Order: sequence, then structure tokens, then C-alpha cells
Amino acid sequence: MRELFDDIPEQAPLDPQEAVRRHIRTPKRKRFYTSAGVAEADGGFSITLDGKQIRSPSGKPIMVPTRAIADAVAAEWNAQGETIDPVTMPLTRLANSVVEGVIDRVDEVADDAAKFLGSDLLFYRAGHPETLVAREAQHWDPILFWAAETLGAHFVMAEGVMHVGQPEPAIKAARAAFPTDPWPVAALHVVTTLTGSALLALALAHGVRDEDEIWAAAHVDEDWNIEKWGVDEEVAARRAARQVDFKAAAGVLREFRPG
Repeated sequence: MRELFDDIPEQAPLDPQEAVRRHIRTPKRKRFYTSAGVAEADGGFSITLDGKQIRSPSGKPIMVPTRAIADAVAAEWNAQGETIDPVTMPLTRLANSVVEGVIDRVDEVADDAAKFLGSDLLFYRAGHPETLVAREAQHWDPILFWAAETLGAHFVMAEGVMHVGQPEPAIKAARAAFPTDPWPVAALHVVTTLTGSALLALALAHGVRDEDEIWAAAHVDEDWNIEKWGVDEEVAARRAARQVDFKAAAGVLREFRPG
């Protein structure tokens, strides 16, 4: 499995997905195993290929914290055809990301995601037309109300794209609600970067909204434009590719949801 990826450099990007994704090689490698399975191990579960544990690009053993995630990773390997396509294996890539770029710097990765709290997608509202204004409010206001009422994070809204500074107490209050385990931190970072919103990622992590609602909230403006002007096939293809990683990260956050 290591040969599917180039080695990750010591100074890998803080984006845990990018730390692995930028090193995926082409052409694809032929499938070299019969089946993937899951084995219990100290501290969690390992994924095996014909009984041999998979490892990260730099050779570190990959341990998965829950049976559900481990089964899903194994399913990705079993779903491969004659060749192995890492792009179709988002949970495997996330597992590599955790081992290579998150375990030893959980706070750094969380802080990197928290930077979005200074200019979150949800803060910048359209001034017109009324239908778009209403749709943004429908999808975004409940999450902002939750952040204020539950987390004590009171943010400032703005119209248009001019930057508005956010109160430091609000940023700190929201940051305090971030997970602390490497796996959900990695997943939260993925959702944040894919949606442009740390608040949407937090709402998903805490079960305030489900993954379909969060994905829709992240694409309010885009969907409104699609309704008006039609679908751009290239944009739609990129969105579908991003959604693959989003769903994988959402599944991890669901496993670690508080309460």
C-alpha cells in the first residue's frame, strides 16, 4: 500500500488531506490483494490486506478508532477493481492524513481550521435580491443562533464582501467547542476547508444539522445561481468530487459526536 503514495515531507501542510492528496502518484497501481479485512488491535482496529496491516505513506501502522470507520475503510479497498484509485478512497486518505499530519500536532491543525472563524462564510450576506437574502438567513441564521446561545459565541454579520473583524471572545468560545481527538479534528478541518465555514463544521460535529443540511448551507449562493443560470458541468464535477471527501469526514464526525 505504501507504493501508492510518495513519502510525505517532514513539513507537511497543515491541511491534513492535502498532506496526503498532493503525493498521490499516477499511473494507478494494479490491485495486489484478494480482500481487505478488519482486525482488533490495541487501541482500536487495523485494516488488513490479505491479513497484512496497511501502513501510511511513511510506513507508520494505521490504527482506526472505531469498528464502523474500520469497516468503511476496508470497504473502500474491497471496492477497488483491477487498479487502485486513491481518489475513490476518502476514508483511507483521511486515515493516512491522521497518521501523517495530525496525531503529533492536533492543536495546530485545529487552530488552522479556527482561522476561518475570523472570516466565516456565514458572516457575509447578500444585500439583494430578497430571495437570496431570505435563503441565506434560512440556512445560516439557526447555526449562528446556536453558536451564540449554546457556545456563547456572538459574531458580527456584514453585507457584501468587505472584511469585518470578529470579537476575540466569540472566536475563543467557538474554538473551545472544537474536538480534541486527532480523528475528529482532521475531519473537522476537512469539512471546514470544503465548506469555507468552521461554524458549519462545528454544527455538523455537534449534531446541530445533518450532513445534507450542512452541504446545502455551504452552497446556498451556488445553488441560487444554478437556479437562475443553469448548471456548469465543470463546476458540478468539482463539487461532486469535493462531496466525496465531505461525506467521509462527516461520517467520522458522526462517530465522535458528543452525547
